[in-house]
Amino acid sequence: MFQDKSISFRIANIKDLALLQYWDTQQHVIDSDPDDDWNWEYELKRFPEWREQLIAELNGRPIGFVQIIDPREEESHYWGTIPKNLRAIDIWIGEKDDLGKRYGTIMMNLAIERCFRNNDVTAILIDPLESNINAIRFYEKLGFRFVEKRSFGDSDCMVYKLKRKDWKQK
Repeated sequence: MFQDKSISFRIANIKDLALLQYWDTQQHVIDSDPDDDWNWEYELKRFPEWREQLIAELNGRPIGFVQIIDPREEESHYWGTIPKNLRAIDIWIGEKDDLGKRYGTIMMNLAIERCFRNNDVTAILIDPLESNINAIRFYEKLGFRFVEKRSFGDSDCMVYKLKRKDWKQK
């Protein structure tokens, strides 16, 4: 089991509104997700069964955001028609000064482990922008494998999958 005592997740809530809106103004966050309006004022008050929205904290200090969804059940059907027993992850670090310190790696490992705690989950999907070479390299190092190029709205993305059988617990 992957563990890191300095970074933990907590459920995001409406008290995180100002922080998430601020992070949305950071250029590195915009560069990784330029087209999305997360509608925080509405979404932070909702807790549907198919989604977890999490704040990553480093020794109690918020440093990032993770969303884990069941892409089959997600109500906008962003992923289209999709098999059951999958999860999809969105992740970002809020402050530029926190980039390059392995926090994202720790957060992703914690998120992957969280997904695979459910024995029915067979794989995890991610969809970095085609232009986001650093994110693609990051996901490949974690064991994600390329599936296809795909457009989601106005964004050209690379879909990657991490199958449970390929996941190596640390």
